[in-house]
Amino acid sequence: MVPFYRIACVPGIGSSGRALYGGGKATKHLPSSLPELPVCSGMPIPQAYRNLRAHGLLQAWVMALAAGGMLALLPAAMASVPLPRPRPAEVPAVAPEAAPQVGDEKKSAPAEPATPEVSACRKSLTDDIAIAPSIAPIRDASGCGGEDLVRLEAVVLRDGRRVGLKPAATLRCEMARAVADWIREDASPLAQSLGSELDALDNFDSYSCRGRNRVKGAKLSEHGKANALDVRSLDLADGRKLSLTDRALAPEVREKVLWSVCTRFTTVLGPGSDWYHEDHIHLDIAQRRNNYKLCQWNIYEPLPATPPFLPAERPSDAPAPATSEPSKGEAGAAAGKAE
Repeated sequence: MVPFYRIACVPGIGSSGRALYGGGKATKHLPSSLPELPVCSGMPIPQAYRNLRAHGLLQAWVMALAAGGMLALLPAAMASVPLPRPRPAEVPAVAPEAAPQVGDEKKSAPAEPATPEVSACRKSLTDDIAIAPSIAPIRDASGCGGEDLVRLEAVVLRDGRRVGLKPAATLRCEMARAVADWIREDASPLAQSLGSELDALDNFDSYSCRGRNRVKGAKLSEHGKANALDVRSLDLADGRKLSLTDRALAPEVREKVLWSVCTRFTTVLGPGSDWYHEDHIHLDIAQRRNNYKLCQWNIYEPLPATPPFLPAERPSDAPAPATSEPSKGEAGAAAGKAE
């Protein structure tokens, strides 16, 4: 093992007239003529060399060594400093980095995120079926939102006419397709059977981040998943409005709508289901075990023109009601009370 030489140059060196130089057991004594050098003790020789040079004392130190006959030891001490091992032959040489070329900026630019794959529903919901542009996914911290969303603005009938949704509905693509099929296949023919054309659908609510029936803390509604639509009426081109929960609307018309929506949607809630759906019809396509469907909508009969609990008015030509005269006993009792 190569000895590791150190130079002992403690503060006040020279005051004792001695210093150690060397390594292992081989030591030498420096003469007392060596000047006092303010450097630290126990340094490797190369570090001490730099330290002396930094303090401008290197030349004085070398002259002191020469005067003491110690200059010859310096090369041997420097030669004993450990050197790094040679590079193994099997390690491949590191190629120098190539200088950047013109146009490399474009190559090194980060790749753009891949466009999400278009769903089968989105491919089928073409412009000849509905005006429903895609919108960005909604991801709410509460769990609301969804993927593959559209803004259903109008449904295109087979003859090219459009039935607008007022206002436009934010829905999942599959729900929008179910609404479009219902309007095209069922609602529009119903309007034609009434001697008019379907012009618009009154959208009471679509996407809304809330619990069921707007109850705080309730389970997330299908509206919060963009999977439901609330409908109040079907508006005809001649100005008539088919209010689906109005008892004045013919029961057979409401029954046709009932059967059509209960066939196409998995949830239908209307009058009679609960107090929250007395003025609109709730439609959604929630998935349940064994494809279970929920259809709760009572078709009430129209109210009678005259409330049955009020008596009929007395005809003006009816004879006056007969009155009986009080007996003598009743007359005397009434006179006694009067007194």
